[in-house]
This record gives sequence, C-alpha cells and structure tokens, in this order.
Amino acid sequence: MTTDAGTTWRELLAETQATLGNKQDARFLCEHAAGLDATEFTSALDELVSQRIGGYVHEMVRRRLTGEPLQYVMGRWAFRHLDLLVDARVLIPRPETELVAQVALEAARAVQPSRVVVDMGTGSGAIGLSLAHELPLVGTTVWLTDISPDALDVARANLAGIGRNGANVRIAAGDWFAALPAELAGTVDVLVANPPYVAEGDVDVEDVVARHEPHTALFSGDDGLDAIRAIAAGVRRWLRPGGVLVLEIGHQQGVAVRDVLAAHGLRDVQIRCDLTGRDRIAVAHA
Repeated sequence: MTTDAGTTWRELLAETQATLGNKQDARFLCEHAAGLDATEFTSALDELVSQRIGGYVHEMVRRRLTGEPLQYVMGRWAFRHLDLLVDARVLIPRPETELVAQVALEAARAVQPSRVVVDMGTGSGAIGLSLAHELPLVGTTVWLTDISPDALDVARANLAGIGRNGANVRIAAGDWFAALPAELAGTVDVLVANPPYVAEGDVDVEDVVARHEPHTALFSGDDGLDAIRAIAAGVRRWLRPGGVLVLEIGHQQGVAVRDVLAAHGLRDVQIRCDLTGRDRIAVAHA
C-alpha cells in the first residue's frame, strides 16, 4: 500500500478493503485514523489524506495482516458509554461483559442512598469505570483491583476518560481480596468480576485469542474454575449481609459455578444467559 499526494479517503478505504479482504475492519481503521465517526467519515470521503495519516493507516494494516486483533491495532474500543484504551496488557472488552456490567449496575442502583462497589481483576477498567460513570456521583465508591501492574496502568489511563465521576474511583493492586483494605470488610454492596475462566489447554479457544490476549486473564486451572473458587471462598467476608456477587462465567460452567457458590454459603444463586442463550453470568447474595 502506498499513499501519494492527492489520495482521497475514498481511494484509501478501497485500497485498505482490498488489502485486508474485510470491509468492516477497513472502515474501522480508516475512521479511527481520520478521527471521525461513521457519519462524519462518509461526508469526508472525497477529502485528501495527508501522507502522515496515510502512513499510519498502512502501519495499522500491516499489524492487522499479522493477525493482531483489530482492537489492539487501533488501541481503543467502545464499551457501553465509554471509549477505552486497550492493548495487549488487557483483555479486549466484549459484548458479553457489557451484560455483566448491566447486572452489576442494576444491583448497585438498588442500594440507597450510598453504595460501595468492587470490580476485581479489572483489567482495562471496563466494568468498574462503567459503573462509576453511570452511577450517581454522590454516594458512590468504586474500587478497581488487579494483580497486574500493567493492567492497572491501563485502567488508570481509562479513568481519566470518565470525567468528574472518576473522583469516586479507588485503584488497588493485589491478588483478589488481598488488594482491598481491611476496613472494607463487610461493607461492599456489589462485588463484580470477569475472572479468568478458561481451562488450560481448552482446544476451543480461538488461536488469535490465545496468541494475543494475556494468558493470566484467560486461563484458570485444569477446569477453568480456580479463580472462581478463590472468589467464592472469600467473598462473604467482604460483602455486607445481602450484598451481591456478579461473575462472568464460561458458557458451559453454569452448573459447576452454582455448586461452588452454594458450597461457600452464598444464597439465591442464579445463572443468567447472554444474548445467545448460553450461561454467562452468575449472581448470588451474601
């Protein structure tokens, strides 16, 4: 691919589509490089592309052709109402996780007049920052925790994008509950997590996922339940009586997760489905 003086966005888009063989990816990359939304980009198709911006598109195309995920190539992705920084230090935000955030949001909104929410293993901060952004400014405290310093650097960068509601967010490093201050015990209203839940050696994991996304955020023991067991074992110390646990789980783990949560004394365990009708969210009460 080359971008000569006089190349328009229409021409560069067509060239990008031909090179990638994917119209949607080409459109995403060109809109991203132009800094325009879909409508604005359509209006700008006959405008000229600078050589610098054209070179940026070519570099993104080169990375995409190596198999690198589109989201990492662009360095950002939308999640609910947020535009998040994402790169290989964190998982790519997915539509299923937006449903997890919605369930946690509904549980937190039901707590009045104030609420404490914890997003453990936050990664990019997608869930916790969405809750901080969408919950009332007054009376909300949201904790983001992760064992990975790299992930917390990404979450901090994304924190800057939620405006004044960012004042409600606290960030702490550590392995699951070890990240939380002792005085928080027994006060958490909603604890939400998208923990690693893929079994080591799972042959159904897409190659692009296994090669590019962080291993520790994906895999969790021989059956994929190690992290969920760790959360279940400690959560009742941290939730207030009646507090809510919300977990993203694997689509074949509903029965096993229900048993794990019930075995640790959690009540009213529910397994909810995603938009494809598969098990995806576990909800339980302390």
